[in-house]
Amino acid sequence: MAEQKLQIQLDPQMAEGTYANLAIIAHSSSEFVVDFVRNMPGMQSAKVQSRIILTPEHAKRLLFALQENIDKYENQFGKIQLKQKPQGGGATFPLAFGGGEA
Repeated sequence: MAEQKLQIQLDPQMAEGTYANLAIIAHSSSEFVVDFVRNMPGMQSAKVQSRIILTPEHAKRLLFALQENIDKYENQFGKIQLKQKPQGGGATFPLAFGGGEA
């Protein structure tokens, strides 16, 4: 069977992208929810800029794709240095992990 090519459309507004500097991740047994947030210094609240809902399989595929791209980036530009480490290890700010139901 011949491989079909997927044509992906990107309209100009979406191509501009949205800046986010915080990701909040929650999950249930059937999905992962990733909220991308713009957290500005001195502000008491932050707005979710985008919410992406993934199946567990697609979340894992995203993990692998991000790792592959980080490896390529670091091979080209050098190791990415993380400036802040949380107490007790684990994820590095600005990621936040929710628990329980998404």
